[in-house]
Amino acid sequence: MRLRHPSLPASARAFGWLAAVGMAIGPLVAPGTARANDLASHQAAYTLTLHSARGDVTAATGQMTYEVQNACDGWATQQRLAMTLTNRDGQDIEMLSDYATLESKDGLKMSFHMRQTTDGAVSSDINGEATLQPNGGPGEVHYTGAKPETTPLPKGTLFPTAHTAAIIAAARDGKKFLALPLFDGTSPDGAQYSSIAITSWNPPKADKWPALAKLPSTMVHVAFFDHTKEAVEPDYEVGMRYWDNGVADDLSMDFGDFVMSGKLVTFKLLPAHSC
Repeated sequence: MRLRHPSLPASARAFGWLAAVGMAIGPLVAPGTARANDLASHQAAYTLTLHSARGDVTAATGQMTYEVQNACDGWATQQRLAMTLTNRDGQDIEMLSDYATLESKDGLKMSFHMRQTTDGAVSSDINGEATLQPNGGPGEVHYTGAKPETTPLPKGTLFPTAHTAAIIAAARDGKKFLALPLFDGTSPDGAQYSSIAITSWNPPKADKWPALAKLPSTMVHVAFFDHTKEAVEPDYEVGMRYWDNGVADDLSMDFGDFVMSGKLVTFKLLPAHSC
């Protein structure tokens, strides 16, 4: 799943969705090698609460819904994130982000749309299509809208579903660190670099969700960096528990000035399409 987006006004630093990596980084994972077909079609909803704040934010609440569907030739995802932030002046700021993608099963094509509003005013509206060459080759993204633009994507770039599958595949194989270029359609600036730390691959254990209690899981921490070589601080960090089928829980979303915790409150598997 993708866990980033909205933009904050000046009351807190903008946020788009690892820990310091001083050890060996794992190899890049090419599209198609990460068993994306093992991921589950599902709907999930999360409650978000403020864990800590370092800036102007004094209170925050939110909800996030996420759906991924195996759509025969591709993976269709929808994510909606709503948050209310309160600053030191007592002002409430309402933020809403709607994000949708359609990613081909071979990991080489993706269409995307993201719309963000702050207090009802549109702060970002990003649309387009991206393509990658086979076998980990480079690609390009075509942004549409008021200012059409084409931006190159570096070799090894992954789209969101392939990125999730690559992390889970690495955890299965016992890897601890990965460095993966990612393009998810949430930025007008092309790809970002993601640095992933994986703690362990855990056997199944009792869980409130019976469909997940049978599955192994892993804890991961991901830092997203600007694509420029000068970027030394992550734009955004997220920690989560991933089950073997791609469902996530125990979220920690670090937006710079504040950190939100997310808990899975509703969950259901979706039936597969008849293809």
